[in-house]
Amino acid sequence: MSSLQELKLELKQLGQEYAKIKTLPANERKAFGEAVNAKKNSILAKIKELEESAESANVEPIDLTAPFAENATKYEFKQGTKHPLTIELDRVAEIYRLMGFNVIEARQLDDEFHMFDSLNFPVGHPARDGYDTFRTSEGFIPPAHTSTMQYRALTRFRDHLDEYGQIAVVVPGRVFRNEDVDATHEHTFYQCEGVYVSKDATLGQLLATWKNFFETYYGQQLNIKTQPGFFPFTEPSLEFQIEKPKSLGGKGDGWLEMGGCGMIHPNVLKTAGIDPEIYKGFAWGGGIDRLVMLKYGINDVRYFESGKLAFLKEF
Repeated sequence: MSSLQELKLELKQLGQEYAKIKTLPANERKAFGEAVNAKKNSILAKIKELEESAESANVEPIDLTAPFAENATKYEFKQGTKHPLTIELDRVAEIYRLMGFNVIEARQLDDEFHMFDSLNFPVGHPARDGYDTFRTSEGFIPPAHTSTMQYRALTRFRDHLDEYGQIAVVVPGRVFRNEDVDATHEHTFYQCEGVYVSKDATLGQLLATWKNFFETYYGQQLNIKTQPGFFPFTEPSLEFQIEKPKSLGGKGDGWLEMGGCGMIHPNVLKTAGIDPEIYKGFAWGGGIDRLVMLKYGINDVRYFESGKLAFLKEF
């Protein structure tokens, strides 16, 4: 029997079969399409069967007696593997390191100042409502975006402006949202923030930097496009898209939105003690979970936090 991973790969490859339909004579398309749909339904049924059998498999109870007791049960433990998110976080960080960026890790508990005030969110501004997250009774906030680290990156590496003429930092980290969880939404996920400041930073440099990252990550040249967006901490603000890579079945006719970006707002630079009349900067941020889902053909973001061994054993 095929493994779960093999079946999912077969399902992903069916996209090529569907693409053939439009190349066939009109009188052959219906029969061919029905055959492909039947194959798809068969694969989906096998995937469901494997997932249900893995979940319902009987697990032998653990013997809690002392390990050297006469009636102790011996268990063989196999070496574990890296979580798929860890694998890709390491890959993302390595690409940016090779591009000359310092890499620091985001915090998993923060405060009002770093979440909003340092990022040009005025008190009471409706933009704060778009980052509905959790709060502790003491007033701490599990960050809703890795942008909470912008102030820390700018102040921690501020001396690099005199020493190297630039600040270049990326910040991968875990973020939290008050979300209605489903196959494409999760309350806990990962992002990667980028921050760059110099005397001559431009929007063109920002687009070239992120374009270079995705081309390196997917191993091919990619077209990009942007559309206007809004973030209080950047001006102008953009939504960044790439053409769907060939490795994901792209044929140059589809687009994937990968995150937000823009030129750092002067107020954010001022708050960090950097003169916006002398220095300019740009920043960007995007999700890591989506990168992993696209790369491995994962169709449910909840698998990452589920702890399901059947899923984790695929990596």
